[in-house]
Amino acid sequence: MKRLTTTHESLALGVPPSAPGAVFALTLAGGVSVDPGEGGEITFGRNRPQVDVCVGENDLQVSRRHGLLNFTDGQWWVSNTGQLPIRLPNSRWLSRGEEPIPLSDGYTPLFVRGSGRREHLLELYVAGPEGGQPVTRHDDLTVPPRRWRLSAEERLVLVVFGQRYLLHDLNPQPLSRQQTAEVLTELRPGETWTARRVEHVVIDVRARLSAGGVFGLRREEVGEPVGNALNDNLLRELVLSTTLVPPDLALLEALD
Repeated sequence: MKRLTTTHESLALGVPPSAPGAVFALTLAGGVSVDPGEGGEITFGRNRPQVDVCVGENDLQVSRRHGLLNFTDGQWWVSNTGQLPIRLPNSRWLSRGEEPIPLSDGYTPLFVRGSGRREHLLELYVAGPEGGQPVTRHDDLTVPPRRWRLSAEERLVLVVFGQRYLLHDLNPQPLSRQQTAEVLTELRPGETWTARRVEHVVIDVRARLSAGGVFGLRREEVGEPVGNALNDNLLRELVLSTTLVPPDLALLEALD
């Protein structure tokens, strides 16, 4: 284990040439780097004398030993051993007792929840197969996002249902099933639209995306109370994958 000083530059800028799979961990208090090896560990938390990486040492909401990096089965995993959750990229949360999450090669920022609105940054960087930064790929073709296939009816229902997401509302929420059915009735007065019909369409698409590997579309994946979480996750996936895009709002023009 090698120590990183408090003057070490952000890991977002990369790391020096390293053994493939080496992990770097850095906070305002300094950090460490560790080469890969079965059973390797890095602890982090508030209690500087008893952890490898100190984070949030003046914040009593941060646990003295808040988390752990562990090298198992050929990769690094992060676990939460503290009282408050850890926020990962893509708004994913890791709570105490949950299954460890694997770290990908490259840069990963973790945010340790503290008191009030405070969050404490723990930067992580896993060296890729070439060691250090991942190989640059300036001239490679851009990989397009995975867009999900929707029928014309599914697209119409989901555009109405999720129009606030396409309008970039600050905190969007889906319309209710009843509201969606009422809008669809205005758009297609010759058809029968009910809340139940809308629900069937949404459930079918959600099940298809879940089977395709999208996380957070099943009750057991989000926990109770579910609220609007399943539909919020569905609509965010459809927008972020560019399956639904703002020009799709043209389907609502008949309401003008």
